[in-house]
Amino acid sequence: MLKKTLTVVNPSGLHLRPAGVLSQTAMKFKCDVIIECGEKRIVAKSVLNVMAAGIKSGTEITLICDGEDEAEAMETVSGAIESGLGEM
Repeated sequence: MLKKTLTVVNPSGLHLRPAGVLSQTAMKFKCDVIIECGEKRIVAKSVLNVMAAGIKSGTEITLICDGEDEAEAMETVSGAIESGLGEM
């Protein structure tokens, strides 16, 4: 299991479009991809769960990847979040 703390940098937070980008990116991997935000644990492969979490710009989250391709998933998904999920 890999964990990494990140800050959501895209200006509008994780609304529909960036949540979709995040979920599509996470779905490419076999491992579990989880976002922890405060007390919430969100399955990143579900666009509805990501949107429902209401994560705003500047929020600190913990990305967790657990499974056979976790290292590749961590690199790809964290890179997408750090680059603003296509909004920057």
